[in-house]
Amino acid sequence: MHIVIVGDEGGRAAGLELELNQALADFGLAWDVRWTASADAALADDAAVDVLVCELDAGAQRATAVLSQLRRQRPEVVRILLLENDQDAEALQVLDCAHRLLRKPLDAGELIEAVESVIELRELLDNAELNQAIGRIGSLPPPPKLYIDLTQLMRDPDTNTAEVGNLLSQDPVLAAKVLRLCNSAYFSAGRVVTDIRAAVTRLGLQNIQRLVLATEAFAGTDEIDGVDREAMQARALRTSRLAGQLLGGPSAELAATAGLLAEVGKLLPGVRFATDDGTELNPDGPHYAEAGAYLLGLWGLPMPIVEAVANHQQPARMRMSGFWVAGAVHVASALVADTPVDEAYLRAVGQIDKLPKWRSMGEQLVEAA
Repeated sequence: MHIVIVGDEGGRAAGLELELNQALADFGLAWDVRWTASADAALADDAAVDVLVCELDAGAQRATAVLSQLRRQRPEVVRILLLENDQDAEALQVLDCAHRLLRKPLDAGELIEAVESVIELRELLDNAELNQAIGRIGSLPPPPKLYIDLTQLMRDPDTNTAEVGNLLSQDPVLAAKVLRLCNSAYFSAGRVVTDIRAAVTRLGLQNIQRLVLATEAFAGTDEIDGVDREAMQARALRTSRLAGQLLGGPSAELAATAGLLAEVGKLLPGVRFATDDGTELNPDGPHYAEAGAYLLGLWGLPMPIVEAVANHQQPARMRMSGFWVAGAVHVASALVADTPVDEAYLRAVGQIDKLPKWRSMGEQLVEAA
């Protein structure tokens, strides 16, 4: 694994190199890490580079130019952007070019975790054509920033509904969607709510998280043939809810999030999938499930979610794991979309007897929506 870090980290390069080398040794990782003040060497055609970490100001070249050039020339290289705490607004200009965002000062553990997650992802989706296809897409959906901010906020046990409401209020479109869902027949219980903090209380933080993630993941102005974004988002919310119910226990939230994102790959141009009328689009492109999983991995979502999205149409590939996240998402998405459930897989993992009950749960959920 060849990692090139562009920039001097405000003069910290020497100390940080020692820290990173020590961390690599502690983890038993034989990675080659190089530091350079300019990206020119890393962009050379013969340069050995698997991961490029670039400061927003990369020497004489702006990070936008560096990462864009690397995407064109070598789309398989993982591109990580290094930010100051006050550079969020500027970072929005280069999100299409970067796979991951890390904060300055660079933390050795965070870098190792980010790179290892990409290694795991590529082992899962070891497909050179897929890597190239996703890397060449001009405008990937950006990481769901508000969802990430909300997740970080909720890690604090002292967080209250007022703080969550204030965060949601920063996005008027999202706040309107939260209120709309809160006042739907499914949640309203006959009482109209007009305050975002009251809506957070009524919906609950987990539902809020999923709604935020769905809104950001399925956002976009570009029309894609065969894709009805609004219908997809509605289907995603139902699949999410059902997947969490089917799995239950401590893994329910993983299943709910994976169910929410199972179809997100259809929003990437050039992917292969069947439309509602059975027409197969882009038959020579990468399958939407694997393309979507690759995107989620680049966003940094947990591997069980990435694996479930990649395999939700072919759960038998995960049968050695038993009936877990991928199985729950497969069943939930099939029942919500009224497509065939893989009964052979359910027999193999000893869950076929539960299918009638699950069908009933799915029918009730669709009727209630």
